[in-house]
Amino acid sequence: MADILIGKSGTKPEVLLLARANRHGLVTGATGTGKTVTLQVLAEGFSNAGVPVFAADIKGDLSGLSQPGDGKPPFVKRAKEIGVEYVPDRFPTIFWDVFGEEGHPVRATISEMGPLLLARLLDLNDTQEGVLNIAFRLADEQGLLLLDLKDLRAMLTYVAENAASLSAQYGNVSKQSVGAIQRQLLVLENQRGGEFFGEPALEIAELMRTDREGRGIVNILSATKLMDNPRLYSTFLLWLLSELFEELPEVGDLDKPKLVFFFDEAHLLFDDAPKALIDSVERVVRLIRSKGVGVYFVTQNPLDVPDQVLAQLGNRIQHALRAFTPRDQKAVRAAAETFRQNPAFSTEEAIMSLGVGEALVSTLDAKGAPGMVERTLIAPPSGRVGPATDAERQAIIAASPMRGRYDHPIDRESAYEMLQERAERDGAPEKGGAASSTSVPRSGPWDNEPAEPRTPTRAPAREPRRTASTTERVITNVASSAARSIGTQIGRAIFRSILGSMTKR
Repeated sequence: MADILIGKSGTKPEVLLLARANRHGLVTGATGTGKTVTLQVLAEGFSNAGVPVFAADIKGDLSGLSQPGDGKPPFVKRAKEIGVEYVPDRFPTIFWDVFGEEGHPVRATISEMGPLLLARLLDLNDTQEGVLNIAFRLADEQGLLLLDLKDLRAMLTYVAENAASLSAQYGNVSKQSVGAIQRQLLVLENQRGGEFFGEPALEIAELMRTDREGRGIVNILSATKLMDNPRLYSTFLLWLLSELFEELPEVGDLDKPKLVFFFDEAHLLFDDAPKALIDSVERVVRLIRSKGVGVYFVTQNPLDVPDQVLAQLGNRIQHALRAFTPRDQKAVRAAAETFRQNPAFSTEEAIMSLGVGEALVSTLDAKGAPGMVERTLIAPPSGRVGPATDAERQAIIAASPMRGRYDHPIDRESAYEMLQERAERDGAPEKGGAASSTSVPRSGPWDNEPAEPRTPTRAPAREPRRTASTTERVITNVASSAARSIGTQIGRAIFRSILGSMTKR
């Protein structure tokens, strides 16, 4: 059975079995104890095994695995200590960035995000979330595509203007609630969150590539700026997890995962999360294993992860924790209790005495049972430990197979245009009178643009602002986005997933 070397404990290597890697995992430890290096070691191991990886790069350090290691004396020494040869290597990498600055842009449509995740992103209360659900339901039933923020704004304006009639059918719809949602959308736009919504939307299959040598490509999300908006960061990763769950077929237990997903700073996912969302995350984590996806949470404190989710994480790597406060001491005890105890040492005492680059490791064996916890020296990464330079990053982006696929946004006819057209048509006088004032106001960067010729309803795309050399590739992705957005559900309610995103099957 193939495995990934994590490090060495005593006289034996500690490994992660590929066939058990889809049983998920947890990497925890205080700041500066080596979690990022451990994450890099795991990502490199999966890549060498032909398993694609997706990981968020919070500090920029993870980008270094795209460059060969420099053989620093501590790494060479550590390799000798665990009985392996230090060999510098670089790994196939694709950089992604919600803002499109340090990687290829990542987008999703409003419909794909769904009302549950969007309500979390906007920090809505129950009443406001209910109104948002009504807006989505109405859009689904009337075949109005919600692709970007201007579409959602237009839909909310329509809901407010028809609040009386909608309240009779769907329940109370107050203009105050709609106004509160609109204000939250403005805050999101001011934080550049609107750049995430639109087309062409990310195809999940793009994250599951291998290179010509059969190594899994490491997809790195640049999150240094994204972390300025923690809710957008955690909501984006939740959406991605939901998309993987919805789109991938059931495959059972494979010899190795189809994709491994690292969720760094996992506490941001669960902070102040309602119980309904935590329950949904637990279900996704529990069920996505059979889709061939392994999910690994990376955080400082094991208490950051709710118990029902923690119970799904079979592979554990625990770096040092510091017990300076009662909560810290509780975290140490909790971390120690989650391991299968080793009679050779006290797990609780070991957690507080681990050095940098050391960890307590317990992984699942061939039968799926947790192994006895072992104090382990973590293996050195083969790639660079530290960030790639701007020039190195741009060279990788320029040579990327994703170049041109997502770099140019598309703005095709959707809810905004269709509602505007409907308002103009319904308000047009029979004989030259003044047009109705009821319309959907433009907002944001569209304010002063000249009017464009109207295209037929549900046209594939309007002419985008892009260079001719990328036309065919962009249209291919837009067509795919359109198929996913429309599918066979236009004109009636769209089925939504556990996390509220639109299903595609």
